[in-house]
Amino acid sequence: MPELPEVETVRRQLKDRLVNKIIKKVDIYYNDIIAYPKVDEFKNKIINEKINDIKRRGKWLIFELNEYYLLSHLRMEGKYFFKNKEEEKSKHEHVIFTLDDNVELRYHDTRKFGKMYLIEKDKIDVIGPLIKLGLEPWDENLDVYYLLNKYKSRKLPIKTVLLDQSIIVGIGNIYADEILFLSKISPFKKANELNMEEVEKIINNTKIILEKAIKLGGSTIHSYSSVDGLDGKFQNELLVHKDNSLCPICNNKIEKTFIGGRGTYYCHNCQK
Repeated sequence: MPELPEVETVRRQLKDRLVNKIIKKVDIYYNDIIAYPKVDEFKNKIINEKINDIKRRGKWLIFELNEYYLLSHLRMEGKYFFKNKEEEKSKHEHVIFTLDDNVELRYHDTRKFGKMYLIEKDKIDVIGPLIKLGLEPWDENLDVYYLLNKYKSRKLPIKTVLLDQSIIVGIGNIYADEILFLSKISPFKKANELNMEEVEKIINNTKIILEKAIKLGGSTIHSYSSVDGLDGKFQNELLVHKDNSLCPICNNKIEKTFIGGRGTYYCHNCQK
């Protein structure tokens, strides 16, 4: 599943090619991808809207149009491709935007889990998925006191709480394992039992891991790739989130377990 570094990589690649383009037509072949508004309304409102910028909030891509924000979540396997109109449509291309240069931006999603919202700019803070999100990893308000306050009533394992997008956005399964390993914190430790030093390590290592992953274009694992199928390189830098590996610190075998239904990799010796 694309996490913050992968979505940021997609954002940058889309921005390079889409800013100042005008959406002349949209074809929707799987209606459930359109979460808001109704499909016919979505199609009518987006016509002739200019793409002024592409931003990101957590794992959401935000296409800034003239009157609206188009929000796009890739979920498990969403991808964007630029194609010529003459190219045959694949069975997994479910939303196709025709631009004013006659190039098509095609949303491809094998699992069909992705979602799109088209929201009026003056309503973005009152409706839609963004209002429930927590702080970005680089937000100046993300400090020890913020996290201690958020964690004080959380009796779940820290691995599970790190995935909670209402606290810190953008951390997914892969990066949570890497952050906890660098912080030398057991993924089983309850969030409300973390001390100030441990919380500070989580904040610092979150930034370190995500910044490096963005620099390398994200992690290409299983079905993820960025725009036009380009691969990232951060998977080559993973310390623990990989099968049949040894701890880079103590050389013990990395263990795999499941926490909250999510595959979790850790070193039993280094993360006591």
